[in-house]
Amino acid sequence: QVQLVESGGGLVQPGGSLRLSCVASGDILAINTMGWYRQAPGNQREFLATIGSDGLTNYADSVKGRFTISRDNAKKTVYLQMNSLRPSDTAVYYCTGNIRDLAMAWYDYWGQGTQVTVSS
Repeated sequence: QVQLVESGGGLVQPGGSLRLSCVASGDILAINTMGWYRQAPGNQREFLATIGSDGLTNYADSVKGRFTISRDNAKKTVYLQMNSLRPSDTAVYYCTGNIRDLAMAWYDYWGQGTQVTVSS
């Protein structure tokens, strides 16, 4: 069984910063691309950023220059550094990972989400 668990969310003032973490655990043979998405109330889930096992990154235009994705392969962890936060960044943030499990199959796993609220 594979799990992704996010942490680091919370309440922050506009212009502030937060760093989200997501740890993968369980019966993992390999991890390919990892990423972050978010979903605000009444909206669809929105792509934010991905990072490959080689460190290659991709960002949505809405967060480019403000958010930075990184990973520690040894710790099976992906991070999202969020700077210059805006009230419009308020959402539940989800991590995802393309993971090969003991059944030798690749699946896209999702975490349970962590709430980020940007408000004064």
